[in-house]
Amino acid sequence: MAYRRQAILCDEPVREALRKAIATTRAKWPFTIDAWVLLPDHLHTIWALPADDADFATRWSVIKRQVSVVCRDTYRRAEWINASKQKHRESTLWQRRYWEHQIRDETDFARHMDYIHYNPVKHGYCQRVSEWPYSTFHRYVKDGVYSMDWGGDGVDDLATGE
Repeated sequence: MAYRRQAILCDEPVREALRKAIATTRAKWPFTIDAWVLLPDHLHTIWALPADDADFATRWSVIKRQVSVVCRDTYRRAEWINASKQKHRESTLWQRRYWEHQIRDETDFARHMDYIHYNPVKHGYCQRVSEWPYSTFHRYVKDGVYSMDWGGDGVDDLATGE
């Protein structure tokens, strides 16, 4: 999540920095991205890590750090740097924490996939899931998992929680 819910994550410089940070991180700490949605102030993702590896924290830390360094000149807010941020060497781009959930089974995986892909509609960024460009939804349409009109009427139960 962006620090103080800044609506900056879909900005081109941040998106490009994220792409590069993910690629360099995956080279050292492999993972696959099963689902992804990037919203202006937060993102959701489902990652698969190698067997016997549950180190999400390092991966997120490296990604956030790389994005922060690349975007520092444009997005650093000096007035938001407090003693805690200085102590932890944090930027003003990212919130400190993140939420992690271990997928339990195929049903849980499917529910989270739907939740992630429906999130832009839930937050009012678009009327239909297919309208949102920053999502793995389009990959799954190509693969035949979702239809292009999925996420229209009748998916209201996905709009709860977060």
